[in-house]
Amino acid sequence: MAGRQLHKDTGWRLFARTIVARAYPRVIGQQRERVWMVFEITLPLAGLCAYVYVYRALQAPAEFVGFVILGGAMSAFWLNVLWAMANQLYNEKQFGNLPLYVMAPTSLMAILLGMAIGGMLTTALRAAAILALGTWMFDVRFAVTDGWALAAIFFLALASMYAMGMMCASVFLLYGREAWHLVHAAQEPVYLVSGLYFPITTFPRAIAIAATLIPLTLALDGLRQVALPASAASGVLPVRVEMALLLVLTIVFTEAARRLVGYMEYLARTEGRLTDPHG
Repeated sequence: MAGRQLHKDTGWRLFARTIVARAYPRVIGQQRERVWMVFEITLPLAGLCAYVYVYRALQAPAEFVGFVILGGAMSAFWLNVLWAMANQLYNEKQFGNLPLYVMAPTSLMAILLGMAIGGMLTTALRAAAILALGTWMFDVRFAVTDGWALAAIFFLALASMYAMGMMCASVFLLYGREAWHLVHAAQEPVYLVSGLYFPITTFPRAIAIAATLIPLTLALDGLRQVALPASAASGVLPVRVEMALLLVLTIVFTEAARRLVGYMEYLARTEGRLTDPHG
């Protein structure tokens, strides 16, 4: 209509709308490629089954099967952090989209946060399917001792992991072509030191404590202590301490991500080399 002024969002409204705009394509895109969901659920289940049968062949305690099921569910989030968050800006650079993000009249931090929230929502469906199918196939009995603690550990774990993913997105972009190799190099070592399919206390105490710098380690250990009471004695730290550490990691990683994003935007706008797909 003539003479009508267009409303332009600024401040927190623009920040919030950016988050929704970046989360939307990830959620909708997952529904359009439903075949991917089949592979993303069945392939982790195959690896999960191998560990379960090994434990059963060794006549390990029944809670070890529960360790494997929870580890398989949380691995879906970790893979999403590595491939859909930490490596995201590098991929956008290769596709030629990064200059659009840098030039957009919004915060790059909001763009990353939208990607993280969209990734959480889509990955939650896969993780829930892995957990449900694994529990049904192997007749795992979970006994949650504290529902509030379980929810707190889970959400703090997601917040800290995706905050780390946002931080690594800038780091990997700064490293350029080494980003792909860094993602590959980080995957299996993290599976090992986080105790994805076994108690982290299997390691010497010093290594187990050092491994708590990885949010996945704290998440798995805390969830197992709350959902599998028989394994509480094998926890590396008390649940409340692990919740506090996850909160600290979330704050540290978020602040580091904010500073790195600011530095990356400065380099992109002053030197232009970060946004060059051949750079």
